[in-house]
Amino acid sequence: MRRDVCFVRYGAAMMVVLLFVLGLAACGGPSEPQERPAPPPPPVTVLTVQARDVEVVREYPGRVHGSRQVQVRSRVEGILRERMYEEGRVVKKDELLFRIDPERYEIALRRAEADLADAQANLNHAQREWDRYSRLFTEAAVSELERDKALTVLETAQARFAQAQVAVTDARRNLGYTEVRAPVAGVTGLENLSEGNLIEWGGLLATITQQDPVHVRFALPETDAAMRGDGRSRRAELLLPEGLKYPHPGDIDFTASVIDAQTGTVTARAIFPNPDQTLIPGQFVRIRIALQHLEGVFAVPEAAVGQGRETPHLFVLDDEDTAGIRPVRLGPVTDGRQIVLEGLNNGDRVVINGQVALRDGTPVNVVETVHDDAVGDAPEGDQVSNQVTNGQISGENPKPEER
Repeated sequence: MRRDVCFVRYGAAMMVVLLFVLGLAACGGPSEPQERPAPPPPPVTVLTVQARDVEVVREYPGRVHGSRQVQVRSRVEGILRERMYEEGRVVKKDELLFRIDPERYEIALRRAEADLADAQANLNHAQREWDRYSRLFTEAAVSELERDKALTVLETAQARFAQAQVAVTDARRNLGYTEVRAPVAGVTGLENLSEGNLIEWGGLLATITQQDPVHVRFALPETDAAMRGDGRSRRAELLLPEGLKYPHPGDIDFTASVIDAQTGTVTARAIFPNPDQTLIPGQFVRIRIALQHLEGVFAVPEAAVGQGRETPHLFVLDDEDTAGIRPVRLGPVTDGRQIVLEGLNNGDRVVINGQVALRDGTPVNVVETVHDDAVGDAPEGDQVSNQVTNGQISGENPKPEER
């Protein structure tokens, strides 16, 4: 038993020695740290900018309206005898549309012509009497009173003859109104009354919409309306719903002088030729107009612009490929490009991709240089070129005629 106790004591002593050795190893001096290699300069894409003249162009939703929409109404009463046109087709100006029963107006014209003939006979008789009494008065054969009576009869006959002439003109006009003609050229709508119905004076018979030219009504935001200024261009272009460009340019012929308090927009209208009837009243389209002409400005992708505490800025490289923050003054955005009015010079290299991780004074690795005139032609898949290309076809999409 004594031997077992000695064995236990010997094991405990060895454990203490082992722990002591491990403690000395743990308390040994620290190992020297390994130096980490410096990170490589971040890769960036730069744009070499050049000053240019820029048209600030905007697109707005609009709706097509006929330039004239005319209600064809009856100007006489009577039975509708015949419709002379096919509903929905194009008619020419003064083309015959309806015939109203003319019998009563033919009778009225004959009566008026008979009254005119009677008035003509009375006038001729009064004229002969006046000639006779005038001659006799110069010979002192009749009194002044008899001469004046003859003059009064002549004047009365002249007045009645004029009234008869007016009555004939009115009767002939009413007879002409029994043929209802198109007041303008355009597309006809559905007839309101069919043949055989009694038409009252002023009764609506049909509607004609003039489609060449057409009007496009749209709304300008107040900021864009102010941007147009007094020297604004009147030219406008149209984009069809399929995205195709309408081949005929138009002109802005009306801009409201006040801002709509409910929508904050300014109502405007443009007129476009429509010889092929491509545009249909009620159709939604997009209208493109030039708001402003800027000279000697720079254009960069919108994503390249950063916002500092006080002013927006761009990262511009120096000759040693070190990025520096350059405060700039911005203009409007057009065709997906941000216009820079101040802060850049010709030949400056602006970082347009990879600027998120940059700080002022950061060295960079330029992996691609794009010239200002080739940004829009950069290949797809490049983040910057996608931004620019998408921006060129992008547009605001508010509800029609409001923005």
